Amino acid sequence: MNKKAVLEGILFVVGEEGLTATELQNILEVSEYEFQKLISELDEDYKRKDRGIQIAFLGNCYKLVTKQEHKEYYKKLVTIEENSKLSDAALETLAIIAYNEPITRVQIDEIRGVSSVHHVRKLLLKNLIREVGKSDLPGRPLLYGVTKEFLDYFGLSTIDDLPKVTMSSNNEVEQVDLFESKYKEN
Repeated sequence: MNKKAVLEGILFVVGEEGLTATELQNILEVSEYEFQKLISELDEDYKRKDRGIQIAFLGNCYKLVTKQEHKEYYKKLVTIEENSKLSDAALETLAIIAYNEPITRVQIDEIRGVSSVHHVRKLLLKNLIREVGKSDLPGRPLLYGVTKEFLDYFGLSTIDDLPKVTMSSNNEVEQVDLFESKYKEN
C-alpha cells in the first residue's frame, strides 16, 4: 500500500482541523522516522509550481492549505459564494446546527449521512454560524453554533424561538417552514 497516498487522503479528509504528527503516525502505523520521510516527500510533491495546495504545519497540526500566490482567485470564489443563495443541503446543515448546537462537523455529517465540510465553510463565510469552542471528544474538534446574523435573518429573538420539531406517529419529522411559521397570516 502506498502510505504517502494514504497520508494525502487523510489530510484531505480531516480538512481545516488537521492532525498532529503523533495522530498521523498512529493512524498510518509508522515510526516517527517513516512519518517524517512520508510528510517530506508529500511536501516536495506539493512544492511544484503546477500544484494548487501545500502542506502546512499550523497549531501543532499538519493540514492541506491553498497556496498564497493563488489567493486573488480564492477571493473571487468567496465573493461568488457570499452572493449566492443557500442550497437545500446548506439549509439542512444550518438547521442541524441550529437545533443541536453546539455540534461538531462530524456529528453534522453523521446526522446528514454525507460530508458537510463545504456547507459548513459556506455558512461560516456567510456568518450564519460560528465556532463556539472545542469539544472534549478525541482530537478536540471544533464546535459550531448559530450567530446573531442567523437570528436576524430568520427574524428570531433567541434560538428558543425556532419552531418546535415534532415527530409524527410513524417517527418521521414533521416539516415546518421557518418563514411560514413565523409570518403566516392570522
